[in-house]
Amino acid sequence: MKTPIHILRFKIFLLVCVAPAVAQAAAANAASCSLVPGWQQAGALRHFTADNLYTYMDGSAESYLAYGFTQMQGITCKSGESTLIIDISEMVDADAAYGIFSGNRDPGHPLAKIGMGGQIMPRRGTFAKGNYYVEVAASPDLDHTPELTAFVAAMEKLLEGQTTTPVALDWFPPEKLVSARMIPESVLGVRVLKRGYVAQYEQGKAFLVLEKSPQSAAAVVTKLRVRYPAAQAAQVADEAIELQDKYLGGVCFFRKGKYIGGYANMPDGAAATAASVGLAARVP
Repeated sequence: MKTPIHILRFKIFLLVCVAPAVAQAAAANAASCSLVPGWQQAGALRHFTADNLYTYMDGSAESYLAYGFTQMQGITCKSGESTLIIDISEMVDADAAYGIFSGNRDPGHPLAKIGMGGQIMPRRGTFAKGNYYVEVAASPDLDHTPELTAFVAAMEKLLEGQTTTPVALDWFPPEKLVSARMIPESVLGVRVLKRGYVAQYEQGKAFLVLEKSPQSAAAVVTKLRVRYPAAQAAQVADEAIELQDKYLGGVCFFRKGKYIGGYANMPDGAAATAASVGLAARVP
């Protein structure tokens, strides 16, 4: 027996309208000064969307939007002379949340196992979990590590979502890996390569870009062939090209299903292709 169309429409309405409300409620519950004894709310709650985020952080709003920012819940808490400014940003997905965390983290400070990843420093605590990116800034210029640790731990329990790092990071070969991060747009500075991951090695740079389908990924490779007419075909995964570029050095672009990957900044195209074979083998 088929479900009446009006019931199907109502179920879709619930999915579209209720899910964002649940996410917003979770962030609102986590943005609370009562999570840690001895702290009180100072001023009104803050809520920003992509349309008005610039009014709160004019200098860096664009970078948040580039990573897929949807909304933010914020609160200011005080205890004596100490102040904590808490902002919980909801991003479009977990990859984006981890991406902005990794882009903003202090590379000279160790990571903590909080959600997908976090950091606690004397005046700043951050972490990413699921679609959420959380920032807690403390003042005055003192060591607020205990307070930051307590608030971060309490908020991490209230926010639901993924607690493991994005799976694409595991596909990069670990040997001689220096760092890896998500690039929200124009991977390698190439506009047709949209959001993806870039890994820096002692020699060269590996990259992975996720397209919506194998067909859309193939269309991107076609555009790359047009952009680099001197490129030669290479034998990697479903299809590949290799070339020498003024800015990227020796580079190889390959496609495997809906993924586009490869290596850049290698001595020549052949070296980039050889390294790409190993990367492609790790991509499912």
